[in-house]
Amino acid sequence: MKYNIVGQSIPRIDARAKVTGEAPYPGDFVMDGMLHMKLLFAGRPHARILRIDTKTAEALPGVVAVFTAKDVPVNEYGLQYPDQPVLCGPGSDKPGADVVRFVGDQVAAVVAQTEEIAARAVELLAVEYEDLPVISDPRAALKPDAPRLHPPYPGIAIHPELVFDGNIASRHRINHGDVDAALEQAAVVIEAEYEIPGQEHAYLQPEAGLAYIDEEDRVTVVVAGQWAHEDRAQIAHALALPEERVRVIYPAIGGAFGGREDMSVQIVLALAALALHQPVKIVWSRRESILGHHKRHRAFARARWAAAEDGTLLAAETEVIADAGAYVYTTNKVMGNLLLTVNGPYRIPNVKTEVLGVYTNNIPGGAFRGFGAPQGNFIAESQMNKLAEALRIDPVELRLRNLVRSGEPMPWGRPLPDDARGLEQALIAVAETLGWERTPGGWQAPTTEPGHGIGIALGFKNIGYSFGYQENAWAGVELRGDAEIEEAIVYAASSDVGQGTRTVICQMAAEALALPFEKVRLEAADTAITGSAGSCSASRMTFMIGNAVHGAAAAALEKWRAEERPAKAEYTYLAPKTTQIDAQTGSGDPNFAYGYVAIAAEVAVDALTGEYTYPMIACANDVGQAINPRLLEGQIEGGVVQALGWSTTEHFIERDGYPLTSTLSTYLIPTIEDIPQRLVPLIIENAAPHGPWGARGMAEMPFIAVAAAIHHALRNATGVWYNRFPFTVERVLRGVRGSE
Repeated sequence: MKYNIVGQSIPRIDARAKVTGEAPYPGDFVMDGMLHMKLLFAGRPHARILRIDTKTAEALPGVVAVFTAKDVPVNEYGLQYPDQPVLCGPGSDKPGADVVRFVGDQVAAVVAQTEEIAARAVELLAVEYEDLPVISDPRAALKPDAPRLHPPYPGIAIHPELVFDGNIASRHRINHGDVDAALEQAAVVIEAEYEIPGQEHAYLQPEAGLAYIDEEDRVTVVVAGQWAHEDRAQIAHALALPEERVRVIYPAIGGAFGGREDMSVQIVLALAALALHQPVKIVWSRRESILGHHKRHRAFARARWAAAEDGTLLAAETEVIADAGAYVYTTNKVMGNLLLTVNGPYRIPNVKTEVLGVYTNNIPGGAFRGFGAPQGNFIAESQMNKLAEALRIDPVELRLRNLVRSGEPMPWGRPLPDDARGLEQALIAVAETLGWERTPGGWQAPTTEPGHGIGIALGFKNIGYSFGYQENAWAGVELRGDAEIEEAIVYAASSDVGQGTRTVICQMAAEALALPFEKVRLEAADTAITGSAGSCSASRMTFMIGNAVHGAAAAALEKWRAEERPAKAEYTYLAPKTTQIDAQTGSGDPNFAYGYVAIAAEVAVDALTGEYTYPMIACANDVGQAINPRLLEGQIEGGVVQALGWSTTEHFIERDGYPLTSTLSTYLIPTIEDIPQRLVPLIIENAAPHGPWGARGMAEMPFIAVAAAIHHALRNATGVWYNRFPFTVERVLRGVRGSE
C-alpha cells in the first residue's frame, strides 16, 4: 500500500549531529563539581571474599569515598531474577554476596576527584580471597559431583523455566510424537554434534554514565541502555527507593545489540551520587567492557534428524547445553527462543528437544542480536543441508517440500500467526539471486568453479516478548497550534541504539497525523516525561511503539477536532496475548508475530592458505512494510557483516574462567577487508496482521541464518563439514588438509 511518509527513505534525524560530533554520548557529559569513579573487578572466576581493607585507598589524597557491599541497601539485581550482587563482598544481607562468580563481578567502587586518582586508589584496595573450584564447561557443570555455583532459589511462577536444579539455570523441552519409531523407519538419519561460539558485542562506546541529583531530588542517571524504565526499576530496588525518586535518561547510544539489556554502571553510579550529593561519572576502558558485560551464549549440541526417501522430514531429536555463565541474565528467554528455532520452520511430526542453560564461572551469557535464534538456526539449517546432500535432493527443493504452510502447526503445536508466505518468498529470492533455477524436476543449484561453493539457509524469529508476558508500549502525542497544527510532539521512551528508531517513530507519527515530517518533534528516553516503551530489543520497537504512536495520534486528533489546544493524549498498546509453553511437551502459543529471512552465500577458498572471500551474499527479509527502506538496507548490511564476524573471525576464548581475548587486538571483528564483494539486500513486504501499517520487526533477522549459509558454502567449496566455528582461516586450512 502507498503511504505519504511511511515507505520513504527520509534521512535520519540524528545523522548530522552524529557525523559532526555534536551528539552527546554518555561519556561526553560534564557537570560542575563532578567526581570520577573506577571499579575494582574480581579478576578471578570463583572465590569467596573474606575481607576488604579500604583504609589505604581512602587515605589517598583526592579520594572521596569507597563503596563496598555493605553500602548497598538491597544488594541484588537481575533482569529476569535477582541472582547477582551489585557489589560482591561481606557485609550485606544478600545470601552468597560474598562470593565472586566470574572475573567481571564488581567488588568495590572508588570515587575521587580525578579518574587517575580513582584508578590509583583501586590498586590500593586490599582484598583477601579464598579461591573456590572453577567450572568453565557447562557439560562438566551438569555432573553430579560438580560444585553448586548458586544457593537454592525459590521457584517463581512467572518464569517456570527457571529451575535452579543443581547448576541448571533454565530448562526447555518439546516432546511430541514417537521419535524412536520414526528414526527406525527413515531412509536417512543425520547425526551430528555442533559447537557454537560466544560473541563479544564490541559496540562503539564502552559502558559510561553520569549520575547526579536533579532539581526535583531525583537520582538521575545518564547512561546508554535498552530499556530506561527497567533500568529505573532495578536501580530503585537496589537502593531501596521508590521508582519516582529515580530518573534515567538515554542520550545518543553507541551501539548495543543486546549487550546493554543487563545492567553495568547504573546502580553503582546512582549509589555514589545519592550518598555524596555530587555528580559522579564513569567511563569503562575497552578491556573493562569486555570483562564486565555478557556475551552471546556458546552452546554444545547433538542432533539426529530423519527423512524419508522423498525428503519428507520424519523426526528431529536435539539436545543443547548452553553456557549461562555466572548469572541468569536473560538465559531463560534466550534458551526459549533457541528451543523454538532449533527445529526450523518445517513440518516435523515427531520432535524431541531439550535445551538447558547451565551455570559456569564464565562471563554470563545474555542477549545478543538474534537472541538464541542464530544458535538454533545453525543446528537446524546444517541438518537440513546435510539431509539434502545425503538424499541427493537440492537444498532449496528439500526446504520447499517441508516448509510449514498457512495454518499448519509448528513443533510447539500452534501455527504461525500469519500465512508465513515470506519464508518461501525469501528462500526463492536469494536462491534466484545466486543462480538457482527452477527445472521440471525441481530446483537446481548452479555449477560453481573449483574452490567456490554456494550455501543457503532459511530462518525465522519471534518479534516482541513472548511466553505469556503481556507485551506493551506507551506513547504520548501533543498537538500545538491555533487554527491548524503547527507542531506535533511525540513522547516515547524508545532508545535508539544506532538503528534509526527515532527517525522511524517520527515517520509513523507524521503518517498517523497526516502532517509533514518536519512538523513532528520527538521527546525520547527520559523516564521523567515518558511511560515505558519496553526494551529496544527482540526486533520489537517499530512494531510496538508504532502501534502506540498510532493510538496516541488518533486520540490526540480527536481532542484537536474537539478544539482542545493544545491537544494531548497518550496510549498504551497491548499486543495479542501469548502463553507459556508446557514444561514437558513444549505445547503453547508463545509469540504473536514473527520475521522471516533467507541467506544465500558464495565463498571462494584458496586451498593453499585457507583464506576465503565472499563474491556475493544475498539476504532477503520479509519486513511486512518498509517504514524507511534505506534504514532497512543498512540493517541488512550491518546484520550480515556482524554475523560474518561471529561466523569467521571473532573467536572469544575463555580458559578456566579467564577470557584470553580481552582486547580488540586479540578479538578480531570484521573490517572493510572482510566484507562481501557484493551484498544484495532484498526487501519483501507481506503485511503483518497486527503490525503498524503492516510493519514487522526485522533488525535481528539478517544475522540469524548467515553462519549456516557460510557453513554450507564452505562444505561445497572444500568438501568438509565444519561443525565447530568460527570458521577461521586456520580451521578451514586444517579441513582442506584433512586434519579438521
